[in-house]
Amino acid sequence: MEVVLGCDHAGLDLAEFLEECVREQGVALRVYKPPRGQRVDYPDMAKQVTQEIKEGVIGVLVCGSGIGMSMACNRVPHVRGALCTDAYMAQMARLHNDANVLCLGQNVIGFGVAQSILHAFLHTEFEGGRHARRIAKIEDLCLC
Repeated sequence: MEVVLGCDHAGLDLAEFLEECVREQGVALRVYKPPRGQRVDYPDMAKQVTQEIKEGVIGVLVCGSGIGMSMACNRVPHVRGALCTDAYMAQMARLHNDANVLCLGQNVIGFGVAQSILHAFLHTEFEGGRHARRIAKIEDLCLC
């Protein structure tokens, strides 16, 4: 597994915390973040991360609410971003929806909750079976 993490200025603190969480697990990691004090637009950061999404690569995007990153990343073909506010949502996003990008909001959840969400997302595999048919239908929606 490989993780690509990106954030805008509003998600920088949480993203740096999650960066350390991923590094502690020994998972390969690439990070896209702005320098402190520099504003960046969340669609630009979402684009950088989603360009790297392929088999075996998980994306994590952080902004203030998580909504902007979620909206931006889900415009990219074959990206299934999930805005999660608890570990159960993250587990189900992976298990049933084969989500490959986790979206989080720094202003919405605490760091401890974010860590548990990240853990659930990274350690849950897609169940397949009846869910694979549904994911194929989602892929068919892409008119890009």
